[in-house]
Amino acid sequence: MSEISPESRGRRVRWQRAALLGAFLFSVWLFFHLFSPILLPFVMAAGLAYFLDPAVSRLEAMGVRRWIGALVLLLTLGVFVTMFILQLYPVIADQAAALAQSLPTYISTAQKDFGHFISSVQERLGPGQVSAKLRDIAANQAGAIVSFAGSAVTNIIGGGFAVVNVLTLLIVTPIVTFYLLRDWPAIIRHVDIWLPRPYEAVIRAQALEVNRVLAAWIRGQAICCMVLALIYALGLTMIGLDFGLIVGLAAGVLSFIPYVGTLLGGITAMLISLNENPGWHGILMVFLVFACGQTINDYVIQPRFLGDRLGLPAVWVIFSLFAGGAVFGFLGIMLAVPVAATLGALVRFWLRRYLQSPLYLDPAPE
Repeated sequence: MSEISPESRGRRVRWQRAALLGAFLFSVWLFFHLFSPILLPFVMAAGLAYFLDPAVSRLEAMGVRRWIGALVLLLTLGVFVTMFILQLYPVIADQAAALAQSLPTYISTAQKDFGHFISSVQERLGPGQVSAKLRDIAANQAGAIVSFAGSAVTNIIGGGFAVVNVLTLLIVTPIVTFYLLRDWPAIIRHVDIWLPRPYEAVIRAQALEVNRVLAAWIRGQAICCMVLALIYALGLTMIGLDFGLIVGLAAGVLSFIPYVGTLLGGITAMLISLNENPGWHGILMVFLVFACGQTINDYVIQPRFLGDRLGLPAVWVIFSLFAGGAVFGFLGIMLAVPVAATLGALVRFWLRRYLQSPLYLDPAPE
């Protein structure tokens, strides 16, 4: 029997690695494709465990047993969530229902005001300067655009909650979070042992890079969203805007999508202000609230809690969130940023390899 040459053995190993990687990626895709309707509580539990792991590790370093630290943190979080539900949820639910009923009226008022504005501009500029199509958009199409946006948001969120109801989330998520927090170091050790030895250092380095980006984004962005929600809710309530609490909280929460929360919240608040008090004073006050919030976020909150550690461009975050929502609904939105951070780390790694390779450095043959 002829002995296999080192070159043939190397090619066989490379093909085996490529086949194994392909099978792994296909299995992951098939898993999410088949089980996406039931994965939401588990993904939320994994996110909570990742968020709370540093605090549990600090308690463990202080001598507290890991399972006790995890239980204490989860109970504390449960108390805050319960207080929020008992104190604020009824108010938020009432304002959300009233806002949903009043929004068509606000949109109709805004259409009429914008139509009058276009007409006044046409009178000043003379006939023929403002096209009939622009007037038609101002008069008829704005409502259709808002309805389309509302239905898109409903489909994204509703698709994630169609099968897994809120009760299941409240029961399953804390239990899974506790077990993940308790076993987190063991999980990391097992994954580390399973790494292929020739690529162990490279994979570990990329995993640390992904962890750095995710930690900066998830923990930092959570703090930014909470602070912005507080600023917007208090500011809109102080200027006397109807539904200021729900609009401000929603704008702050949606701020995890760069600038989208501020824009949507500002437009909604301006529509409400126009319906309450026609004129520029209310719009100016709303603009000042959101301008102050965004300025504080850009120059105080983000530099303090995010700094230069993010590594995720705003366009890449927006695209990943919308792509994840289109493919897997609400579950895809939750998985979008971890996947984007992983792909970003891999792209930066291969770009560095390319810039050091002969393909980039060697001169073209004459």
